[in-house]
Amino acid sequence: MGVNLQAAFNLNRYMNLRVSGNVFHYSVNNISTNGFTLDGNLNLAAVGVSLDYFPFPNHGFRVSPGLLVYNQNGVSASATVAGGTSFTLNNVNYDSSTASPVVGTASLDLNSRKPAFTITTGWGNMISRRGGHWSFPFEIGAAFVGSPTVNVAFTGGQVCSGPDGTGQCTNAVGDTSLNINLQAQISKWESDLQPLQFYPILSFGVAYDFGIR
Repeated sequence: MGVNLQAAFNLNRYMNLRVSGNVFHYSVNNISTNGFTLDGNLNLAAVGVSLDYFPFPNHGFRVSPGLLVYNQNGVSASATVAGGTSFTLNNVNYDSSTASPVVGTASLDLNSRKPAFTITTGWGNMISRRGGHWSFPFEIGAAFVGSPTVNVAFTGGQVCSGPDGTGQCTNAVGDTSLNINLQAQISKWESDLQPLQFYPILSFGVAYDFGIR
């Protein structure tokens, strides 16, 4: 989920209300797949609330149902196909124009269900029942964010009949056959990504109890 900041509030001996925020950003360039070269950004940003239930108050074990009320987790990328090279969509090969190479955009959204239910379990009570200040909470679980959504679109360039990016060429944006196969390929990608509708949560941290009750 990224770098995480949390605050917990005591409700009673058995329960805390916890608010968490997560953020992370990572960029990577020159990823090659199916003939495309991708420059991408991983963006994680989420806010959640959960109810921590401690069946044994003097021990740290807990179960925490909750909601991911804000979720902007996803990946965005720009895509290019070098002129004179081929790329594949739906098992069909296309050739990128030497004079006007194919370019496009792509995104993967992991937030089709809003808000998303979360369930975690773990160890560590941020609000000590024994009067201590420091704790080291750990949790593992999942957010049920719904089926991932893939968006890919051509924004320019041409595809050509010649294997070296020459011959008869058409604009990638308006090529009917190309875009039909693009939609078929997107459906395959979304099917492959179905396991990510259960987004994993794994965290470990350090907490300080200010002793405010």
